Amino acid sequence: QVQLVESGGGLVQPGGSLRLSCAASGSIFSINPMGWYRQAPGKERDLVALVTNGNTDYADSVKGRFTISRDNAKNTVYLQMNSLRPEDTAVYYCYVRKFVITYWGKGTLVTVSS
Repeated sequence: QVQLVESGGGLVQPGGSLRLSCAASGSIFSINPMGWYRQAPGKERDLVALVTNGNTDYADSVKGRFTISRDNAKNTVYLQMNSLRPEDTAVYYCYVRKFVITYWGKGTLVTVSS
């Protein structure tokens, strides 16, 4: 089992920044990839960013604004979000995969509004 604890969500004005963190614990050997998805009200859960063996992938909508990183020593994945827009408002979920099993965090709400 892998446990995921997210932090860092909140309310931010358009153009602002937030940093999300997701700490993994438990049976963390061979967890790969790690990343973030998000789900806006009334919409499906979509990929935001993944880091796999050091390689990163981003949704087109966040390229150039969001940066994903992973600290293997802390078993933590981060999402630095800059130039936030109202359309980035969503619940952000941490995601990891261990072999064929996927694990999700409980989610952290990000609200971008003036």
